[in-house]
Amino acid sequence: MPPRPRKPLALSAEQARRIWLAAQRLNRRAPFGSGPEATRAAVEHLGYVQIDTINVIERCHHHILYARIPAYRRSDLAQAQSVEKSVFEYWTHALSYVPTRDIRYFLPEMKAHREEPKRWSAVGSREETRKLLRRIRRDGALSIRDIEEELIEKAHLWASKKPSKGLLERAFYDGELVISARTGMVKTYELFDRHFQWEKRPTPASERQVAAYKLDRALRAQGLVSLDSACHLDAPSKKAVAAQIAGRVRRKELVPVAIEGAGKQVHWAAPEALETVPEPPEPGLIHILSPFDPLVIQRKRAKLFFDYAHVFEAYLRPENRVYGYFGLPVLAGDRIVAVLDLKTDRAAGKLLMQRWTWLDGFEAPALKTAIEEELQRFERFQLGRDEAEPAPAEIDTKMPA
Repeated sequence: MPPRPRKPLALSAEQARRIWLAAQRLNRRAPFGSGPEATRAAVEHLGYVQIDTINVIERCHHHILYARIPAYRRSDLAQAQSVEKSVFEYWTHALSYVPTRDIRYFLPEMKAHREEPKRWSAVGSREETRKLLRRIRRDGALSIRDIEEELIEKAHLWASKKPSKGLLERAFYDGELVISARTGMVKTYELFDRHFQWEKRPTPASERQVAAYKLDRALRAQGLVSLDSACHLDAPSKKAVAAQIAGRVRRKELVPVAIEGAGKQVHWAAPEALETVPEPPEPGLIHILSPFDPLVIQRKRAKLFFDYAHVFEAYLRPENRVYGYFGLPVLAGDRIVAVLDLKTDRAAGKLLMQRWTWLDGFEAPALKTAIEEELQRFERFQLGRDEAEPAPAEIDTKMPA
């Protein structure tokens, strides 16, 4: 573990929130600009953008980008992935979009998958994988829909009925295939090297370089980091990242910080991040966040910084839900003030309000009006409408009886 300092710099919860919001680029309206270039820049700054299949409203990878790019279009991400190839998909703490510039830090994990076949032994033989790769090499990129084969019973709710799905996924995690395009949740697979058109792959990073990369990624996107936040759902990396932190503290490249309410948990920041605490977010700034947004996905961190304990209630029985099936935290300025349970009715072309829950002490008429105005913009995004196109009048922001 990193050495525990005697007198870390003390920060109030408000100061910590401002630093984190600035690092997340949620303190300004359009920090990355617009278009495919903004999408590339956002993914590079955040380090990764989580992908998830839930489609109650727009899927979280689009939602996370929209929160930071008001003019975001789904086609911008497709352009970055399939044409410019500035982002690619791989595993972080979940399947995510990752900057292609960082690919060398993921090559060691791909190699580890290739060298441990027992991880995927249940999906088929190595010869079956080679046969699939030969087909892609000969016929071009394909999706699971392009493979005709006998169906089998699902092993569990999310499993594919086609055995080839496992072969495609194994070759993907082995670094032999890449997801070259995505239509909804249908993935198109291409040969890894042919997709990127490399004459030679980048040199894989060393274990020490990977640990430094993970720490740098967290510092950039979080501003203030703990060992847990830098290694979210990645316990095997903690020892190497802790060594990185200790070395940087000795070299005075990191400063230990004690955040109000954190108890004995120490955080660290680069000295320049603490020179000036960022100004409060722009007045009137409202964000309706995905429950998978980097700002709330680490539940204990969100509780510390915002005094808000997010619970993902989709898997709870209806009578046990507090915020609703798919509650979305509402960030107003530098505080989370409410949770909205929304659902997109695509057939009717409108956004449905299932439940509106104010957090203690934040309910106010002016704030409700500001959130309703943001809901109008959010609905246009959900339904793929142009910003200039008026939202339908029938959106109901009242909580159902």
